[in-house]
Amino acid sequence: MNKKLTYCDLGNIEYKDAWDLQKSILDLRYRKKIDDVFLLLEHPHTYTLGKTAHYENLIGNSEYLEKNKILVYDIDRGGDITYHGPGQIVGYPIIDLNNWEMDTHKYLRALEEVLIRTCSDYGLNVIRNPEFTGVWIEDRKIAAIGIKVSRWITMHGFAFNVNTDLNLYSGIIPCGIQGKEVTSLSRELNRNVKLERVKSTILKHIIEIFNYDKVEELDAEKFVELSLIPL
Repeated sequence: MNKKLTYCDLGNIEYKDAWDLQKSILDLRYRKKIDDVFLLLEHPHTYTLGKTAHYENLIGNSEYLEKNKILVYDIDRGGDITYHGPGQIVGYPIIDLNNWEMDTHKYLRALEEVLIRTCSDYGLNVIRNPEFTGVWIEDRKIAAIGIKVSRWITMHGFAFNVNTDLNLYSGIIPCGIQGKEVTSLSRELNRNVKLERVKSTILKHIIEIFNYDKVEELDAEKFVELSLIPL
């Protein structure tokens, strides 16, 4: 089977706009109007609470949120609370698992593997934690994963800290996990990292792990235009 992936780097986009776009793409994918899609992007400062989130894990008060210009959304992915912001690469694969493996746990492990291989390309020894979804360096979490699967089509995805301002995690208990640190690629390497290179590395591993034969890359304006036009 020839498998095609459409890829787009959306740049920095408001969380709500990206969420609405994902829902539109998921519907088009379900109706087989488009191929699998992979989005990479950044968000402005945002906290998102998944379906199983505990509100006590949002510890920043309204003054803290206003001071740091952080928006808060209740969303439809799995998992608890997490942070998104500039310097963090967010990945949204909208793919039909009927054409890969109809197994959500295997899909989660595959997303972890994409980021494990990416970190390994930078010389980091990263691991899975058997208790918690995500990617870890010892007890420090470098990437969070939260997904939704509807009719075996995926949305949401991962948040990978690259040049992220980790101070903004102080307003939450990340993923509801007590006593664990968060980290970033730049902190572990002790240098700033070029986001474009990291995105290229992530895309390479997505193609490998999900077995795509062809990739079409669209610029953000063209992609959004096509995605919102009823086909």
